Amino acid sequence: MSAKGTKRERPVLERLSSMLEEHYTLKKEIGRGGMSVVYLAKDLRHDRPVAVKLVQPEITTASSAERFLREIQITAKLQHPHILPLLDSGANEGLLYYIMPHIEGESLRERLSAGDRLSFEEAIGITQQIAAALQYAHENGIIHRDVKPENILLSAGLAVLSDFGVASAIEDDENDSKTRFTVGTPAYMAPEQAEREKVDHRADQYSLGCVLFEMLTGSPPFFAGTVGETIQRKLTESTPRVSEARPELPRELDEILERALARKPRTRYESVEEMAQALDGLPPPVGLEEAGNVPAVTRALRSPGLVRQATPPPPAKDTGRRLLVLGGILSLIVIILLAILDGW
Repeated sequence: MSAKGTKRERPVLERLSSMLEEHYTLKKEIGRGGMSVVYLAKDLRHDRPVAVKLVQPEITTASSAERFLREIQITAKLQHPHILPLLDSGANEGLLYYIMPHIEGESLRERLSAGDRLSFEEAIGITQQIAAALQYAHENGIIHRDVKPENILLSAGLAVLSDFGVASAIEDDENDSKTRFTVGTPAYMAPEQAEREKVDHRADQYSLGCVLFEMLTGSPPFFAGTVGETIQRKLTESTPRVSEARPELPRELDEILERALARKPRTRYESVEEMAQALDGLPPPVGLEEAGNVPAVTRALRSPGLVRQATPPPPAKDTGRRLLVLGGILSLIVIILLAILDGW
């Protein structure tokens, strides 16, 4: 057996550790998804924690290392406050990896998995921050292709988009119909992406619309039990309305999502910036608080039939002050009278 064959049969984690040992020490696995496995590691050169993402080997078999490195080098030039930067990347022994800063906080997926829908203000804020990141990338000719809650990180009040350009880097050559496949997540990918048609920047807008819908309702708009059913719903059904799940939300939001989630790209907003501007002009939800975010007991106490007019308690402090003033006046009157009598 050749030395090369022996290397390929070694466990993936062992091979990756060996490749990185001069500059990074792998600590533990901290995440796993359809495209990559994520490891926490220590950057030995700069003494800092980093996230090492190993592209799933079953995906990389159909992609060339040269293309991966070329695409990653392009996206590594993106510098934006809402884009998680790429620190390093490499391809060796059939393994493709890239390294990013390790962010303290949680992903949007972790936040949503806690079971709470986001408030209107927070959901719109996150959407606009990610829209700013996408607009910047689109202006630089880069499409994300995999916008989803797992790739949105929340830290110190900021939303940051990760894995930029990775889908483009590992997606198969569109001219090779024999091995061509689509990288992305069915619940969030645009219909044209699911049908393997030409994709432009408006595919990211569709995905961001799906994320906004989920933040407000708890589920993506066309989610079904299987991948095939999910894609079929995207291709045949009209966009559901968030106001049906959250009646307090402005009806204009339904119109914005209907356009962002349009089946045909030409019907969507021309840019994510235009979508963000539409969101910025929305009126606030009905009521002082959104019903979905107010505890049930508080909502019950504020129901018209249960609010009672309470009798205010006597103002003890004010009464005491008035008695002191009155006593002082009486004392002054007594002194004046004594002075007058003494004069007689």
